[in-house]
Amino acid sequence: MTARRSDATRAAILRAARVRFAEDGYQRATIRAIAADAAIDPSMVMRYYGNKERLFAAAVDIDLRMPDLAGLPAERAGAELVRHWVRRWEDDPTGDVLLTLLRSAATDDTVAERVRDVFRDQIVPVVRQLSGAGEDEAAERAGLLATQMLGLAMCRHILRIPPVAAMTTEQVVQRVGATVQRYLTAAL
Repeated sequence: MTARRSDATRAAILRAARVRFAEDGYQRATIRAIAADAAIDPSMVMRYYGNKERLFAAAVDIDLRMPDLAGLPAERAGAELVRHWVRRWEDDPTGDVLLTLLRSAATDDTVAERVRDVFRDQIVPVVRQLSGAGEDEAAERAGLLATQMLGLAMCRHILRIPPVAAMTTEQVVQRVGATVQRYLTAAL
C-alpha cells in the first residue's frame, strides 16, 4: 500500500511539474508552486527529487523516439524526419515537454544543457547513420538540421506565426523536408 501511495505521489508531482514548467518556464517555476499544484507539502517534492534541477530532469525526460529510416530510400529521409517531429509536437502527449524545453532553453543554462544532451545522444547518431558522415561532419549536419526543426517549432507553436501555424503537416513536410534532406546528404 505504501509503495502505491509513493508511486501516486511521484506521478502527481511529475504531472504538476510538467504543467508548471510548461506554463512558467524553468526559472519562474518553484517547488512551492509545483507542490501546491500536486496538493502536497513542498518537503515531499524535495524528498522524492532533491532539488528543482533533478525534478526538471525527471519531468522532461526526453526520448525523441527517432524513427528507424534504414529501409527508406535515402532521398526520403529529410521528409520523414520532418513528419516525425511535427507529429511529436502535435499528436504526442510528450510534445508539450519538447516545447517546454524549447521555451526555457533560451534563458536557462540548465535547460540548454539538457537540450544539448538530447542533441548529442539522440540526433547526431541518426544523422551519422543517414549521412554516412564521420563524427564531426555528422554533428555539423545535425546542428544544421536542428536549426530548421527548432526554428519551425518556435515559429509554429510558440510564436504562432500565422502562415507557418496554419500549414498542414503535409505542407510542412513538403516545404521543410527538402531543406532537411540537403542537410543530411548534400555536400557541405
